[in-house]
Order: sequence, then structure tokens, then C-alpha cells
Amino acid sequence: MPYALELVGLTDVGRARNNNEDCFALDTEAGLAVLADGMGGYNAGEVASQMLTSFLHSELGRWLHEAEGAPPEAVRRAVEICVDNANRAILGAAQTNPRYAGMGTTLVMAVFRPEGVCVAHVGDSRAYRLRAGRLEQITRDHSLLQEQLDAGLITPEQAVHALHKNLVTRAVGVEPIVQVDVALHPLQPGDQFLLCSDGLSDMLDDAQLQALCLRNNDLTDAARMLIAGANEQGGRDNITAVLARVGPAGRAEAKPWWGLGRR
Repeated sequence: MPYALELVGLTDVGRARNNNEDCFALDTEAGLAVLADGMGGYNAGEVASQMLTSFLHSELGRWLHEAEGAPPEAVRRAVEICVDNANRAILGAAQTNPRYAGMGTTLVMAVFRPEGVCVAHVGDSRAYRLRAGRLEQITRDHSLLQEQLDAGLITPEQAVHALHKNLVTRAVGVEPIVQVDVALHPLQPGDQFLLCSDGLSDMLDDAQLQALCLRNNDLTDAARMLIAGANEQGGRDNITAVLARVGPAGRAEAKPWWGLGRR
């Protein structure tokens, strides 16, 4: 399906942190959006998330530009290879520099192609799809909390107040091999996607996220209101929101903007 693509991303340090360990990278022409939430002592979380987004923006972005007609399976394989290479680079930096010991980062990314959007993630950064007025989470957290929910050890109501919400079971850069979940989702004109760090999804529930996305047709305004909403609820972590919208070519305005984001 031919389509036009809009991509917008904003990040904010929040109200409780002194530095921002979130990072994002966008390339509209390649149809690529990447978001990472770093972790680690000193400023190592910033290093890990910056390394990951820069690597994927450069290496995967270049491949996507050169492989315009590649089939979905080739795109999936390229995503897996690039994430694996980035994982090795981050782990290598952590092992050779004592200041970076133990650093790692989550990942959520989307690759928009005519046959659908390829979504990949590691950790608890999320992807949502807004279609026909309904917001749906299309990734599943790699976290201790999600495992407890799946096992029936706690209820969704108890999960809202859990103390260990941010303990992830997978991350990029902490083990020699990283397991990344990759899925292809068909596209429909008007589909909107939200990629976010847990600094947003921990502060606002799905109903609040949906309401704010529906309230603003302009993606930049929507991203600003999402971040403002998370800060109004306490802003306990860094907050990043990347919004994407697809539409039929010639009817939706494609915005050829790309960049790296951190503030």
C-alpha cells in the first residue's frame, strides 16, 4: 500500500531526574523510528541509549535506503542483525570502561514499509497502535512485573502499585546474545503509532494515552500533551514519546524530517 508517513518525537527529563537517559532517532525517508531508555550508573545509561539509537539510525537506516524493495523477511533479518551488532558494541564498551560497567538499554523501534510496519522491542519500552479511535498496546513488556501478571501472581490492579515495575528481564548490551521480539503488523490509512519509554506509560494509563492522542490531530501537539500529562502525574522518570501516522500517498502530508533526540 503506498502511503505517506509523518514522524514526530519529543523527550523530556521529567521532574525527578537530573539527566535524560532516553534517546530517539527518526528517519522519515527510510520509514524508521527508534527509541531507547538507558540504564546504568554515572551517565552510562545515556551512553547506552545514544549508542543504540545512533547505530540503528546509521546502519539500519542506510540498509533501508538501499533495500527499498526488500521483502518483509529480509527487513526482519536486517533488524535482528543490526540489534545484535549494537548489542555487542554496547557490551564491549561496558566491559572495557569501568564507568560503563553494567550499562544497558531498552529498545522499541518501528520500520514502516508498504507491506506493513515491522515492530521490534527489548525491555519495557512500548509500542501502541491507534486505529478507529482505539489504542492498543502491540508489544509485551519484558519485565518481572509482566511475568508475574502472566503467571497470575498479581492482578492488573495490584500491578499499578507494584514496587518493582521497572525491573526488566531483557535489555540491549547486558549479555552476549540479546533476544529481540519482532512482529509485522498490517497498515491501514489513518493508523497512528505511539512508541514510548516507561516514563510515559507508568504515569498515564491506556485510557489517558488514548484520550490525549485523540484530542490532538497535530502529532507535535499530541506529543507535547503526552509529556505534559506525564509530568502532571509526577514525572518520576525521563519521558519520551514518538508518534507516527500513515496515510495514502498524495492525501496525507509526508514530513521529510529526521534527527536524533535528547534534551
